[in-house]
Amino acid sequence: MNFAMIFRILGWMMMFEAAFMAPSGVAALVYREKAGMWLAISMVICLAAGGLMILISRPKVRRIYAREGSVICALVWFLYSIFGALPFRLSGAIPDMFDAVFETASGFTTTGASILSDVEALPHCLLFWRSFTHWVGGMGILVFVMAIIPLAAGGSTMFLMKAESPGPSVKKMVPKAGQTASILYRMYFVLTAMEMVLLVVFRMPVFDALCLTFGTAGTGGFAVLNSGLAGYTIAQQVIITVFMILFGTNFSAYYLVMTGRIREIPKISEVVTYYGIITAAIIMITVNVHGMYSNIGIAIKDAAFQVGSIITTTGYSTADFNLWPAFSKWILILLMFCGACAGSTGGGIKVSRIQVAVKTVIKELDNAIHPNNVRKIKYDGKVLEHSVLRGINVFIVAYFLTMALSILLITFDNFDLETNFTAVVATLNNIGPGLSKVGPTANYSGYSTFSTCVLIFDMIAGRLEILPVLVLFSVHTWKDGGLFSGRGKARHRVGEADEALLDEGF
Repeated sequence: MNFAMIFRILGWMMMFEAAFMAPSGVAALVYREKAGMWLAISMVICLAAGGLMILISRPKVRRIYAREGSVICALVWFLYSIFGALPFRLSGAIPDMFDAVFETASGFTTTGASILSDVEALPHCLLFWRSFTHWVGGMGILVFVMAIIPLAAGGSTMFLMKAESPGPSVKKMVPKAGQTASILYRMYFVLTAMEMVLLVVFRMPVFDALCLTFGTAGTGGFAVLNSGLAGYTIAQQVIITVFMILFGTNFSAYYLVMTGRIREIPKISEVVTYYGIITAAIIMITVNVHGMYSNIGIAIKDAAFQVGSIITTTGYSTADFNLWPAFSKWILILLMFCGACAGSTGGGIKVSRIQVAVKTVIKELDNAIHPNNVRKIKYDGKVLEHSVLRGINVFIVAYFLTMALSILLITFDNFDLETNFTAVVATLNNIGPGLSKVGPTANYSGYSTFSTCVLIFDMIAGRLEILPVLVLFSVHTWKDGGLFSGRGKARHRVGEADEALLDEGF
């Protein structure tokens, strides 16, 4: 294990967290808020911690591999959640440290689950920081930094990108991972700016437009009003609906637009399926709930908003879907599991994994009927290798085991099954609101400290898609005789093999 490189990268990431707090400090100056002092102190603490890590690290080899990439990625997200909670805790806005970490982890992981019952009581600078964590975490903390500075030698940064990026595949758009990160963030900036401008044009207050755009771009869900998004105009809600869905789309489609290959977009089956699921869900929910609304237009608007919010795991709400019929609520629960596209800012299992899982079931049924048939699973015209199918199967098993164990652990708080089940599903899939006592008009403040820690773990594990976090708890990760114990030739060969898989896009 290359501990020196781990400390070096963690140190740089802490320095960047201090920089990420700076815009919130500007908001404190604009609104003349004393809470800005605590932001400044938090920035100094992050800088000191980061500087110390860089100072004590003296890496002789600057190349890292898959396992170290997973360790770094997981540790970064836990550290960001803890140190990012300092402004809330030091200012007294959230007196309990565990609650503060929950709120911050929910921000960075773009979950949008909250323990706050009165968000409007927070000063503007902390509201800004709370929403800005969505924007930073949406595309990925490490991806952002890789777009600016090289963190490791050679192609090593691809292992960081693979560990952090959502979905079953991370494909290089260009030969170098840093350039890929830069392209991703350029697209991210453009979409963010477009939504921000449109909301302001349609007369949303600038501060609200900024915070809600951060939440939409990162598919988070923190609102700045206690009423959520119900108090905004229909036009503003429609704009947010459209951009939630756009940010849940595989960014490869936007890269095709950038390179003038628009005609190839329909060939991305995940994108086609994603929009098909959204359309079908909106129609079914509208038919089911239209009797609860004064006119069909409002019913369609609310159905589209909640479908877009849930499938992209954004978590905003314009209606209390706790009051909807069981049929509509079950559709929303299914969308929670489904999630958005791979290569987007959304969470969930991802449409592409579900597509492959369905293809696998069909193949096994066909083999049961025709045992002598040899049938390969294809995706977008390419035959999927066994390693890809194995990776997807392992993720699904780890996902449901984590979910089951988490539900079991939080049952000690004696909430009803609907509350506990949807609380875990909503945090593990980075959605935010669940049903019953954690519904869109409620929050997570009723859970004990132990359950809060379980849900914090779920949010980070869900954002990193389980395995990078579980690597931290594997004894083989830290054994001296392991993969990274200094056996250079073997280690180099494994690194090359892993990188070859990445070049294939999986």
